[in-house]
Amino acid sequence: MLAGKRILLIIGGGIAAFKCLDLIRRMRERGAAVTPVLTGAAQEFVTPLSVSALAGEKVYTDLFDLTDEAEMGHIQLSRVADMVLVAPATADLMAKMAGGHADDLATTLLMATDTPVMIAPAMNVRMWENAATGRNLHSLQGDGVLVVGPNAGDMACGEFGPGRMSEPLEIVAALEAALSDGPLKGHRVLVTSGPTHEPIDPVRYIANRSSGAQGSAIAAALRDLGAEVVFVTGPATSPRPEGIEVIEVETAIEMRAAVMGALPVSAGVFAAAVADWRVTSASDSKIKKGKDGLPVLDFTENPDILAEISSLPEDRPALVVGFAAETDDVLAHATAKRARKGCDWILANDVSPATGIMGGAENAVVLISETGAEPWDRMSKTEVARRLAARIADALAPRG
Repeated sequence: MLAGKRILLIIGGGIAAFKCLDLIRRMRERGAAVTPVLTGAAQEFVTPLSVSALAGEKVYTDLFDLTDEAEMGHIQLSRVADMVLVAPATADLMAKMAGGHADDLATTLLMATDTPVMIAPAMNVRMWENAATGRNLHSLQGDGVLVVGPNAGDMACGEFGPGRMSEPLEIVAALEAALSDGPLKGHRVLVTSGPTHEPIDPVRYIANRSSGAQGSAIAAALRDLGAEVVFVTGPATSPRPEGIEVIEVETAIEMRAAVMGALPVSAGVFAAAVADWRVTSASDSKIKKGKDGLPVLDFTENPDILAEISSLPEDRPALVVGFAAETDDVLAHATAKRARKGCDWILANDVSPATGIMGGAENAVVLISETGAEPWDRMSKTEVARRLAARIADALAPRG
């Protein structure tokens, strides 16, 4: 899907810049032409010679290079690409983009371009979690900038957490999805997935039996139809789909914050198995057995994310899809849940142990909407996801 496409690759100044050498190779393997631009800081990590050798094209570095301006002015350079990719997008570059700065070649190109822009953030975990970075990210997404990553993992600085730049193949998958002509192109869709873990103490928690497989499959199916997908997942065992923005959370409170931070979106699919309750005051130390008998735990209801999103006066998605995992009276309970939550659709399924659906590879759902209940045959979770994604695309399609 990248064959014949031209990517303007702006390489920022971070240790993750070394990944761009493989990224260039991967893009060219798929038939893309890559025009590289290096910031001054990027040249401290990779050399223009190595980047040029892999790209097979001239590297641009200087806003005031008279030869470059004579051959192709920076305004034209910013507009001949099918996509402008910033990788790594450092905290500084993101701040400059959000603030509209144009004080070097890279930021001037970003200000002058009229083509889509995608960023692959990479920075220290504390910088990623800084409130200013969050504001800048929200501002850029509001401007239509696409985001891939970052991932969580070990940092070059020795810390661990979110902030690692996505791997080259993940970025390639995101580019392919963004440049595809699928029916969901131009739509941003939120998917929640997996269980939440509500701590009792540092070693114990309350959770649901969810692998996250159905949510992952839905996110991938939406991506394949061209959607920009934001995937908010609890600690699930299923692999995360490539080429989408993944936000890892632990608790229901964290999931709610991530969901609210991802708005606005065209549609929201709430497939996560969120714990209904949490311990009011989780212990900071492991609770020990004692002569006083069993510990007493006080519980508090978790936020109802689906109901809250469905009732938003502003930024409510055009389509809100919930899930109802039931063990008895599936249709009745799910129909009542749809009315109670205020969502547009509910996908109901029977998760009683005999079905093998919870944690299994297959699913059998009933799609409940204002028009009634539509049972689907039992099929793989991948096929369920594709069928749901196609229905979402149809629902979001403009009506003539």
